[in-house]
Amino acid sequence: MSTAKETVIAVLVSGNGSNFQAIVDALEAGRIKNARIACLISNKPDAFALERARKHNIPALILDHKQYPNRQAYDTALVELLKQHGVHLVVLAGFIRLLSPVMIEAFPNAIINIHPALLPAFPGLDAQKQAFDYGVRYTGCTVHFVDSGTDTGPIILQTVVPVLQDDTLETLTQRIHGEEHRTYVEAVRLFCDGRLMVDGRKVVISAA
Repeated sequence: MSTAKETVIAVLVSGNGSNFQAIVDALEAGRIKNARIACLISNKPDAFALERARKHNIPALILDHKQYPNRQAYDTALVELLKQHGVHLVVLAGFIRLLSPVMIEAFPNAIINIHPALLPAFPGLDAQKQAFDYGVRYTGCTVHFVDSGTDTGPIILQTVVPVLQDDTLETLTQRIHGEEHRTYVEAVRLFCDGRLMVDGRKVVISAA
């Protein structure tokens, strides 16, 4: 957790960046205070999120994973880039890469991710489809700190989304995605307000 007056954020993306956009909008509207996004970094040169960043005058950087021999080498370069920008909080917003210990150890309890299911159920890829195919009555989204496992880090916030009788995978995914925007913004706000403390498996949210 950052103790700095201003929390410096970096957002890592691989695609569209709608969660990134939700966080930018919250910052500009003053719903997240004492924070700024120092940069957006994409591992894919054609990610639309890069254009979103440019429209808001946020440095849009490309760090193509194909230019590195392995995950450790890529993450070493990524850590160096983040440290150059003085980053306190790393926000994964559709960043389709597993992080190595190089990244995890450089930013302990300072990397957050959002997953489109209620963890620990349905970790990994295609979580919405996993839940839908299983026939659950409720699913949702989870914001969690990132650790060395796959979607196993301490949970910050969860939002429940009911599965309706006439839902298709597409309609369910759309409703989950809408809740992601709200939930992720709230988690970033809590971090920037210094209200999150990790205690073992639990994340304690202090009073405002």
